Amino acid sequence: MTATLELSKLADVASINPRLVVRPEAEELISFIPMSAVDAVTGATDSGQDRPFGEVSKGYTLFADGDVLVAKITPCFENGKIAQARLARSVGVGSTEFHVIRPKSARLDARYLLHFLRRPAVKLAGERRMTGSAGQRRVPESYLANLAIPMPSMDEQRRIAKVLDRSNELRIKRREALVHLDDLAQSIFLDIFGDPVANPKEWPVAAMSTLFDKPPTYGTMIPASALGGSWLCLRVANIQDWKIDLSDRKYVDLEGSGLNRHVVKDGDVLLARAIASQEHLGKAVVAHPGQGQWAFDSHLMRLSFDARRANPEYICAFFRSSGGRSLFLRVTRRSSVQFNINTKEISKLCLPVPPVAQQNEFAGRMQEVEDLRAAHRGALAELDALFASLQDRAFRGLL
Repeated sequence: MTATLELSKLADVASINPRLVVRPEAEELISFIPMSAVDAVTGATDSGQDRPFGEVSKGYTLFADGDVLVAKITPCFENGKIAQARLARSVGVGSTEFHVIRPKSARLDARYLLHFLRRPAVKLAGERRMTGSAGQRRVPESYLANLAIPMPSMDEQRRIAKVLDRSNELRIKRREALVHLDDLAQSIFLDIFGDPVANPKEWPVAAMSTLFDKPPTYGTMIPASALGGSWLCLRVANIQDWKIDLSDRKYVDLEGSGLNRHVVKDGDVLLARAIASQEHLGKAVVAHPGQGQWAFDSHLMRLSFDARRANPEYICAFFRSSGGRSLFLRVTRRSSVQFNINTKEISKLCLPVPPVAQQNEFAGRMQEVEDLRAAHRGALAELDALFASLQDRAFRGLL
């Protein structure tokens, strides 16, 4: 049964976009906080960059250490960029795309407020209230001002915030463990093979064309649809953090020559070959459709390797390494609208080719890392579910 809690408008218990009580002198150091300094996972900023106030006193948003920052522009708001300022200095200066909320200390705890604002319900309602044109839509100050926030006693607010902080810390540690596993994978690659540019172990160097068992191929030009089709169509959007992400699924129907040219088989490497961002060009995954019917679209390139010469896990790790990426970017191009690599250019890419037995050993160790990663993901999913439950109960007076 939901407990009855007093509700207050946020504007009655906090100041929204307040002025600083004391304005710094021009030479005084402040903490500069760009939007990138807001961590959507932890709900905190970094400590900021030291800047003389005189350099940033105009054209930015001013706030104090401990204030709550809400990114008002799309897609930052939708991405959860709502955080408490944790500054090295007493004053912060940052993006004009921040709303600043300063709780009235006698009535509202800042950590309690932060957890209230980071609830999915607040985000969804804020998205509906956004104003402006596409790409420049913003959450209005009035939306925040009129939010009805449950108001238990200050002691109870602090208790709730402490419970949610502890639960969130466990989630953060799991996410950090997953990041460490990604670093471990790169360390294993370098330990076994060395840097691909320096090639300290003096592996033979060969053009990638000598490793293929069939020529590289672009994907289908048939537009994929979320409404259905016989074949799941992989797109650049399905390659996230060098892994396949099927949360956004679209489908195509293949027939005729498309059944041979655009079908994905176990062990195929799919590589982003035409994209607006150089950062995402060349991101690759090893596909394992099993019994599933997978195709791929024209912004991807399929690479199929001769198992006697190359293991696809080694190839993907090569693309991901800093040295391998450097070699890859040398054979790419930039047009007026996007970055590209074609089949001839990828075929000419030269790379160290260790004995396939060592490549296979590396692939086995990567499977061990992936098993650990799966265990951490499972534990993280449980922690996320627990946190969501605690968050829901906390603001209904049931925690």
